[in-house]
Amino acid sequence: MSEQSKEKLFNKGFISITLINFIVYLVYYLLMVIIAVIAQDTLHASLGQAGLASGIYIIGTLFARLFMGKTLELIGRKAVLRYGALFYLITTIAYLYIPSIGILYLVRLLNGFGYGTVSTATNAIVTAYIPKSRHGEGINYYGLSTSLAAAIGPFIGMVLLNTMNFYFIILFSIILILLTTVACFIFPVKNIQLTPEHRASLSRWSWDSFIEKKVLFIAFIGFLMGLSYSSVLSFLSSYAKAIDLVSASSFFFVVYALVITATRPLSGRIFDARGENAVMYPSFIFLTAGLLFLSITTSSWMLFVSGGLIGLGYGTFMSNGQAICLKASPNSHRIGIALSTYFIGLDLGLGVGPYILGELRNFLSFQEMYFTAAMIPVACTILYALFYRSKAVDYTTAPIENLEEQ
Repeated sequence: MSEQSKEKLFNKGFISITLINFIVYLVYYLLMVIIAVIAQDTLHASLGQAGLASGIYIIGTLFARLFMGKTLELIGRKAVLRYGALFYLITTIAYLYIPSIGILYLVRLLNGFGYGTVSTATNAIVTAYIPKSRHGEGINYYGLSTSLAAAIGPFIGMVLLNTMNFYFIILFSIILILLTTVACFIFPVKNIQLTPEHRASLSRWSWDSFIEKKVLFIAFIGFLMGLSYSSVLSFLSSYAKAIDLVSASSFFFVVYALVITATRPLSGRIFDARGENAVMYPSFIFLTAGLLFLSITTSSWMLFVSGGLIGLGYGTFMSNGQAICLKASPNSHRIGIALSTYFIGLDLGLGVGPYILGELRNFLSFQEMYFTAAMIPVACTILYALFYRSKAVDYTTAPIENLEEQ
């Protein structure tokens, strides 16, 4: 294989796993924005019960990330991806039968586990198709699949919710996941070939077999960033009603997605050329600026500007934090654990954020709540500067070898 072909980023494997990841996240975000409404309208759930129906999904996801990060290489990436996708499909089909709020809780919990399993697998699998010298750029392009899904999924969900019934939405989701499952069984996955020592270490039920300590700090920063960003996901629609910008708010995530699409490749190249600090500090600053701008928004153009700034902030952090995990991963057999540790932090922030900020909302106005949320990335900047010490890890030393296509 020539050096040029080795450095090719947009190879068949990279494109295929990125598309699979896009659909997995698309269905996740699509269902996330409609479940609370369905729980209230169809099952006559209270606001608190509807909120739990949305949030319990994250609990299932966290369990999946925790256990699949450990077992991903033991079981094999191929098996986790394929049977995780099959479980995701079955639990999506289960939405067709939800006679009570209790059954909905169970379906959401299991569906979250399926989503977490597949997304943990795709996050690890894609690393095998990214040239070592282009990890930052590759992860940023791959991260576009998640960011675009986060914008397109809620948009499709809201459109379908206003025009179709719940069962049509579920059937639409089932078709998407069915196609994804078929793709997962066709896709040639490269498994890590474990040494006896590595297999023994992963088989032990110890803290190190579940959590990668080398990425705990960036995972904690991810928790704080997710906590801050959850203020947008959970309360933007209510805030838009309060400031009479409902029609404009539907384009907030469109602007968010467009800005990320335009800037993500550049941030990846900067990461590879100048290191993580060159993109992490700006991400903290942009998220702070975006939330501050949102707290004083009174017109459509201000709402759109805040959407762009928040995209530059949280969107940039999310993918580059993942790239940092790859740099910090000591061995190829622990990449799955490192990435799951990082995404546990992000998911946990997004999961507990609505509750914490919702409680603050009882004492603060929306404007004051967003100002408070803007202070969280400021704290991230200080913590990152004080405690994070960037080590000059050359990508060529990050072992992604010992892969076998099976």
